[in-house]
Amino acid sequence: MGILEGKRILVTGVITDSSIAFHVARLCQEQGATVVLTGYGRLSLVERIAKRLPGEPPVLELDVTDEGHLDSLADRIREHVDGIDGVVHSIGFTPQEALGGNFLNTKWEDVATALHTSAYSLKSLTMAVLPLMKDGGSVVAMDFDATVAYPVYDWMGVAKAGLESTARYLARYLGEQQVRVNLVSAGPLSTMAARSIPGFSDLAESWPQRAPLGWDVSNPEPAARAVVALLSDWFPATTGELVHVDGGFHAMGA
Repeated sequence: MGILEGKRILVTGVITDSSIAFHVARLCQEQGATVVLTGYGRLSLVERIAKRLPGEPPVLELDVTDEGHLDSLADRIREHVDGIDGVVHSIGFTPQEALGGNFLNTKWEDVATALHTSAYSLKSLTMAVLPLMKDGGSVVAMDFDATVAYPVYDWMGVAKAGLESTARYLARYLGEQQVRVNLVSAGPLSTMAARSIPGFSDLAESWPQRAPLGWDVSNPEPAARAVVALLSDWFPATTGELVHVDGGFHAMGA
């Protein structure tokens, strides 16, 4: 019996089979969960990738900045499962104008897009599915440690700081409903989203040199395992937490 036996998990953010979310969905199924995926934009691609999972899950369209999508999400999920025990937020987007060293020149419109999609969406997604979490549950969001300023990450770093704060406030307000909200901060991984960041390769190459456990940018499994653990009942009294899965990089000095 797996640690997610009988649980119903909503996983967002699957784009390719290199996505952290894909490996989270795979491990969820292997640990006994029923999985529902969401995708946006290239829905046919998500549906094709879903066929590579141990069991093909339903794929729902979800633009987290679209109120109509959010308002209908719970009803669309109910067509496949009668409730939700866990939610994985693996969503982030920043316009190119807000990355790559352009921090001082980025316009508010691009910053607003980054904050809405990458930070506020954790609140809006959680509230959209909350009616399905009648017995409590676990929300886990993918993070990239925002306690320092990285080269080229710019306004996405600010958005991640907002994501971290949003998670803490959700943990505060949803605790009485027995909903836990936590973050997994993974080191750099060679996902499609990461490769779209100018200068990502330089950041990724330097990571293994400072991480005491080393770091494999091609292996999302450690981060995915942490997400699955937090979705399970093995952390019943943990909320508002940020779990680093980065080879120990975050704890090292220069």
